[in-house]
Amino acid sequence: MSGELACTYAALILHDDGQEITEDKINAVVKGAGITIEPYWAGLFSKFLQSKPVEELISNVGGGGGGGGGGGGGGGGDAGGGGGGEAAKEEEVEEEEEDMGFDLFD
Repeated sequence: MSGELACTYAALILHDDGQEITEDKINAVVKGAGITIEPYWAGLFSKFLQSKPVEELISNVGGGGGGGGGGGGGGGGDAGGGGGGEAAKEEEVEEEEEDMGFDLFD
C-alpha cells in the first residue's frame, strides 16, 4: 500500500472518530495497521488537512472539473466538387447488402 493511500485512510479514520488529524495520530494509525510509510507523508497530510477540512474534501468528491473542450471543427469544405454524395450512397448500399451469415432475430 502506498504511503499516500495509508495516510488518506488514517485521516478518514481519525475524522470519523472525531479526532484532530495530526502527524502523530496519522503515524499511530498507520503503525497500528502494520504499514510502513515514508516519514514525510504524515506531515504532508496533517499540514494539508489544517488548511482544507476533511468535510470540505468529502463534499466536493465528484464535483468534476470543466466540461472539456468543444468538439473539433467540421472538417474542410467539399474540395472535390460533386463526387462526395455518390460515394456515401454507394457505402450505404454495400452495408445493407452485406450478409453476415446469421440473423439477429432467428
